[in-house]
Amino acid sequence: MNKKNILVLFGGCSPEHEISKKSAMAVIQSLSEDKYNIIPVYITQEGKWLLYDGAIDNLRSVSWEKYGTNAVLSPDRVNRGLLRIVGEKVKNIPVDVIFPVLHGPLGEDGTVQGLFELSGIPYVGCGVAASAVSMDKTLTKILAEKAGLLQAEYAWFNAWDKERAAAVVKKIRSKPGYPCFVKPASSGSSIGVSKASNKKELDRAIAAASAVDGKIVIEKAIDGRELECAVLGAGDEVFASGVGEILPAADFYDFDAKYNNAGSKTVVKADIPEETAEAIRETAIKAFRAVGGAGLARVDFFLENGTNRVIFNEINTMPGFTPISMYPMLWQAEGVSLPELCDRLIALALRGCELGE
Repeated sequence: MNKKNILVLFGGCSPEHEISKKSAMAVIQSLSEDKYNIIPVYITQEGKWLLYDGAIDNLRSVSWEKYGTNAVLSPDRVNRGLLRIVGEKVKNIPVDVIFPVLHGPLGEDGTVQGLFELSGIPYVGCGVAASAVSMDKTLTKILAEKAGLLQAEYAWFNAWDKERAAAVVKKIRSKPGYPCFVKPASSGSSIGVSKASNKKELDRAIAAASAVDGKIVIEKAIDGRELECAVLGAGDEVFASGVGEILPAADFYDFDAKYNNAGSKTVVKADIPEETAEAIRETAIKAFRAVGGAGLARVDFFLENGTNRVIFNEINTMPGFTPISMYPMLWQAEGVSLPELCDRLIALALRGCELGE
């Protein structure tokens, strides 16, 4: 069997750099060396690309800055490969599929996907437009609204637009109203997200979100349970997993609650009626298709207390693959192991290239 050359790209310049490294290690360890030649490429927080040439087993213990070799992805669609650079010598390493285990800006927002498109190399995950739209919460909401998905009341503004910002803040009591969540439009892992219950907290939350992104989203807080569903596939073959639930130790599932607070819990099979679970699965696929998704995504919802309404929250086109990440755990509960999941994602990338998706 001819082994495929899989370039696993991770790290990156976003605040989710460390999460990306943890996700990538899980992916790399799940890729069979009998099926694939694994090409690990680490992007430093400054944006430098480094190719690791050593044994895969030593990945966790190496210093990338010390042992990595300079490399860049070539946009040459004929030679299709990674350029390894040592002094004045340049070697092209052929690549069959790119697996970009990158979270956040400059990795999950369509930017690096544009480079992949230029290279002509198949890659795991959503394309340029779907990645960009899903990363920008305002654009996601617009498409979700057009698709008929129920979502929380919201408002948004650019931080530089002081007039609109002042108008939104002035109207906040009536729409979307307190309590509300203030979010950077293009950020993941709840970085820069705050909850506000009054004008003072709102001002503080806007300042925190503005430090992360220039576009701010304010959403009405939903009194309900936080549920998640994993999506896998492309075109007319898209599948949704069972429904998991987030039980944050804090007031909401912020970055610290996700990664640092041992009191936070994830439940792979939420205790909800089957008809509700089915509605969430159907809505997850609908949201995935609305943004033009391909490959994978995790779709997040609220189940509103009192009404049991399923309310769409957001979509994540490169969810975490860490040991505590919901996406692989949801598929594991469906009998799909992480190695098999990675195989399927690579197969989808190759199929998409063949079909011109």
